[in-house]
Amino acid sequence: MKISWHGQSCLQILTDSGMTILMDPFITGNPKSDLDPNTVQADVIILTHAHDDHIGDTEPIAKRTGALIIANVEIASFFEKKGLKTHGMQMGGKHQFDFGEIKMTPAIHGSSYEIEGETVTLGLAAGIIFSADKQTIYHAGDTALFTDMKLIGAYKTIDVAFLPIGDNYTMGPEDAIIAASYIQAKKVVPIHYNTFPLIEQNAEDFCTSLSEDQGLALKIGEVIDLSYM
Repeated sequence: MKISWHGQSCLQILTDSGMTILMDPFITGNPKSDLDPNTVQADVIILTHAHDDHIGDTEPIAKRTGALIIANVEIASFFEKKGLKTHGMQMGGKHQFDFGEIKMTPAIHGSSYEIEGETVTLGLAAGIIFSADKQTIYHAGDTALFTDMKLIGAYKTIDVAFLPIGDNYTMGPEDAIIAASYIQAKKVVPIHYNTFPLIEQNAEDFCTSLSEDQGLALKIGEVIDLSYM
């Protein structure tokens, strides 16, 4: 499995079988993104929650590529009504797809979206545990620190945990350090920071505060190959 980070919480995953997966594809309006929503490929789009900076370009990408959208039931229903392929899940649920296994975990955050000028809540925010190619990642989505993160590491060995550090809207670096100690992932990659002034953080400082060589501050578009980790 190969993974790259594209600003905010957007990940691009390439499985060994050749499947391309986008998580939280916030591209248009993301000053850090290096992706083009008009050309980026996707077989699957996974969403942690409904905020604009996570749903992002889901609709146009899915319409162009035919990608399957995986999200909570409320978000999935919203996109299904637009004629898109979806698979709805809920907190604590797990499903084995042909490309890997997804388990939806709790997150402490909102999940609203503007529809025809009205702000509507679309289910609950979530984290995602994704397993494929004998490797497992945890994408925390947007969340506060919570002690049940200990259960994530107990459920499966996490090869890479992607944790928000921006503060203000999510946990900041100090809480993310505690989260990392709960999850016990082999590697921790900071996300959801430096996209806007309000969430500016020093990712290198965060990474050096973690145990040994656990922290990994990715550059935009940098690819990590989990088979070598």
